[in-house]
Amino acid sequence: MSSDSSGQTPQRMRGLGSGLAALLGEGGADGVNTETTPAAARVLPIGSLRAGRLQPRTTFDRAEIESLAQSISAQGIIQPILARPAKDSDGDYEIIAGERRWRAAQVAGLHEVPVVIHFIGDQDALEIALIENLQRQDLNIFEEAEAYQHLISDYGNSQEEVAGAVGRSRSHVANTVRLLALPAEIKDLTVAGKLSPGHARVLLGAENAVEIAHKIVNENLNVRQTEKLMQDTNEGASQPVKAKKEKNADLRDLEETLTVRLGLKVTISEKKRGGSVSVQYKTLEQLDELLKKLR
Repeated sequence: MSSDSSGQTPQRMRGLGSGLAALLGEGGADGVNTETTPAAARVLPIGSLRAGRLQPRTTFDRAEIESLAQSISAQGIIQPILARPAKDSDGDYEIIAGERRWRAAQVAGLHEVPVVIHFIGDQDALEIALIENLQRQDLNIFEEAEAYQHLISDYGNSQEEVAGAVGRSRSHVANTVRLLALPAEIKDLTVAGKLSPGHARVLLGAENAVEIAHKIVNENLNVRQTEKLMQDTNEGASQPVKAKKEKNADLRDLEETLTVRLGLKVTISEKKRGGSVSVQYKTLEQLDELLKKLR
């Protein structure tokens, strides 16, 4: 598990979003896109900044950066970059929010940029970076899902706590995290824009998901047509996917929570009386780790 550099206890003990509120005031997340107190900003060499380790966004559109660079050349950087001291280097700073501005400033040929320095730990840095990206709609659905899972698995937060911190519903967080279970090929098609997040959600749990995904792309099916295709496929299958889709929402959430906490795939089967919990492991080492957690 990752630890917070400030030595703070796990986030569950202090309330998710408390660091964010301290930085941004009573406005909470809405304050991310407003200018931070001007007096706190300082001008630093652009080379003293580095990309954030916890930046949820992994891809940056070149055309978008160049467009922003033109704006910066004409008007400068209006909103300072947020950064914190780098852990492994004196005098350098790690970007918390504003990496897009920093990249564009380099393209624009700037040597110095305005920066607000905050002394915060990893979880607060991740919260701020995630919320800024969500408000700017800069993340693809899987980057968003990875960030949610990071807050849940590495910091011990519940889905409800994460949802409250980022201004989303618990069901949105739960459904988004589930998308991480999709095959890599479907993720690539979604990131490329050939499938929508709605298509991806419909494909969850399908044994032949990749085959269906290519059919969606080739035939240009919308989400409703995809749902109909899945229904028709399920009706002729010996083990219909529809049964999985109709599983109680609370059980699905519990499966996801246990999967994240244990680091192994957990399946809950419900019967008329009682049910069963199945934990899948691939190696004896994984089994040993599971037993340690259960003792």
